[in-house]
Order: sequence, then structure tokens, then C-alpha cells
Amino acid sequence: MKSNYRKIGDCIRLVDERNSDLKVKLLLGLSISKVFISSVANIVGTNMANYKIIRKSQFACSVMQVRRDKKIPVALMKDFDEAIISQAYPVFEVKNEEEVNPEYLMMWMSRSEFDRQACFLAVGGVRGSLEWEDFCDMELPVPSIEKQRAFVKEYNTIVNRIKLNEQLNQKLEETAQALYKHWFVDFEFPDENGKPYKSSGGKMVWCEELDNEIPEGWEAGNLSQISVCLDYKRKPLSLLERNEFKGVYPYYGAMGIVDFVKEYIFDGEFILFSEDGVNVIDSKGHPSVFFIWGKFWVNNHAHILEGKNGYKVQFLYLALKEVNVSDIVTGAAQPKINQENMNSIKLVIPNLDIVMNFQKLIKPIFESYKIYSTQTKRLELLKNLLLSKMTKVETEKEVV
Repeated sequence: MKSNYRKIGDCIRLVDERNSDLKVKLLLGLSISKVFISSVANIVGTNMANYKIIRKSQFACSVMQVRRDKKIPVALMKDFDEAIISQAYPVFEVKNEEEVNPEYLMMWMSRSEFDRQACFLAVGGVRGSLEWEDFCDMELPVPSIEKQRAFVKEYNTIVNRIKLNEQLNQKLEETAQALYKHWFVDFEFPDENGKPYKSSGGKMVWCEELDNEIPEGWEAGNLSQISVCLDYKRKPLSLLERNEFKGVYPYYGAMGIVDFVKEYIFDGEFILFSEDGVNVIDSKGHPSVFFIWGKFWVNNHAHILEGKNGYKVQFLYLALKEVNVSDIVTGAAQPKINQENMNSIKLVIPNLDIVMNFQKLIKPIFESYKIYSTQTKRLELLKNLLLSKMTKVETEKEVV
């Protein structure tokens, strides 16, 4: 063991407090992203008295399926004073917070190297569980408490800026979506006098295909009328191929980035439309779509679209987030929206001049979205760099 490294088991102790009086009501789950989440478990008829109580500054982890997931789910309770979690999760706390800062320990366990070590130690076949004793035998560097707090402060500064950027982007997206709804769902786009069209007496006509009134001169159409599907350019890579093809360009799947590779297929602004998986639609029947840009690679689990005939991807993105596609999902075990069904999605097709004015209006919103997203990517790199610096503290001499 290195000079100032200690076994995690020497720094923590297990806590086993049960909800025997049923006073704690907040039920949380544990995410593979190492955060607590609202539990989706069906607890109807379940006796909650045996659930474990977790309190602020305590940890919960899952030592099951570590090898399968390539991660060890572990999280520090920061947002609530108390909650209950599954009795299957070990709950633990730092023995002495003047020796080991809980947030510093969480930083150490957030490192990808920590996950790789846990995966290496995992046993038990395909799923690969991690024995609690092996978890406790894993080591962490323990510099002075002052240095630990300095690490935590710097780390939190980065993390809080990332959260702020994510909140700003959420507001930007909500603003763009509200504008789309106002113009193309409520039909209150500015008329020739700058007044809201429908409420100012703009002429509406009944559309049988959409089973709704739409402005005169507009029509019902299919997604394929205003978009081009580029699926023929997609190229899936196996995990083995990706491991030999590592690089800086995002490799996208159905729900986002799954890896990084050294070449790219696409360059520009596009929409990814999830083709298969349990999350192809949300609870309202809206498809899973992503606005992406830059240079990247796409596998065959996401359709890729660009606009045509003057309709840009930003407009397509907002339009698709308003449409219900539940009726075109196929497959029971593996929900799927194939290319033919996607292209047949019914949409209201506005006059192009109205769309052009709308696209001018939302362009600055999407440009700001891209700026904040780029900042976040850089901050993520900085965060990972800071985590990697934790291994170097053992070579630094403490100031006496």
C-alpha cells in the first residue's frame, strides 16, 4: 500500500437502521450514474418497515451486477435529511469526518478507474457481483483534511457550473418549445398586422387527416415531406471494434453518446430519432429525439434526419416533440419505430414563409444552447482531470 493510502474499509462503517416505525416516507432508488433517484418500484402491499433508512452524509451502494454494468452504483446523500432505500443496498458512513471528508470519498468513487477496479474484483458469473470485503479492501489516498476540502471545493465549483449550464439549457429548450406551441399548436403566430392569428379572427379550416382545425393554406403531411432520412450512412461498430478505434468523436446510439471513436460519418446539425429500446417514447407518447451537431458517428439504433425544402432541423426537433407516435411503435419485448413508420408521422405543414420567420426567431435560442453545451463538455473534461489528480496527492509532502 502506498504511504498515505488507506483501505476504504478502515475509513467507513456499515449502518443498518430500519424503518420499523414507518415514519420515513421518501423512497429513493440508486442510479448507475451514482446519484439517488425517485424510486419506480411498485410498493403496493409492500411492508416498508424493513427498508433501510439513509441519512444525510451517508452512502448507499449496490455491489450486485458490477461486472455486467461496468460500474459500481454508489451515491452520497446530500439533498435530503433522510430517506428509505431497498434493504438490498449496503448503507455506510465515514467513521471520522475530520480524517476523511465524505464528499472527497465520493469524488474518489466517481472515478472511472474506481469502476474498472471494482469490475476487475467482481465475481459471480456473467452479472458479476462485488463482495463487500473486496469493496472494503479497495484503497484511497488520504491527504490532510485541508487538502481534501480544497479538492472538494474545486470539484463542487465545476459541478455547480455544469448544473447551472444544464438548467439554462433546459430553460432555453422550454422557451423554444413554448414558442413552437404558440405558433403551430395554438396557431397564434403573428398575422400580416403582427397580431395573434387565430384569436384575431384568422381563417381556420377543418383538416380530416389531423382531426383538427388548421389555418387556411396549411396542410397535413408526412415527416418525409420536410425531412431526409440518412440511415443509409449509419455504420454500427461492435464493442471490440470500438475498443480498437478509440478517439474524440462521439459515437451515438438510441439514447445518446455511448462511446468515442477516431473517425466521423456526419458533420453538421441533425436530429437523432431513437429507433428501438424501452425509451423510444415517453409517457405522453412523444418520440425520443435529440438535436445534435458537430462531427460524430451513429450506429443503427437511431434514425438520423436533416431538414429539406427550407425546413431546418430546429423546427423538426420542436415539431417531433409535440407529436404522439404511440400508434406506430411495434414490438413487445423490444419496442421499435422503423424507418417507414417514422417517415409516415402525420404533421401539420405550415406555410414556408411562416416557418422561415419562426426559424429566425428561434435561431439565437439554439445558438445559446450550443454554447452552453460546449462549455459543459469542457467542464466535464476539467472535472475528470481534477479526479485524475487525486492519485498524485500521495507524492506531495504535507506542510507541517
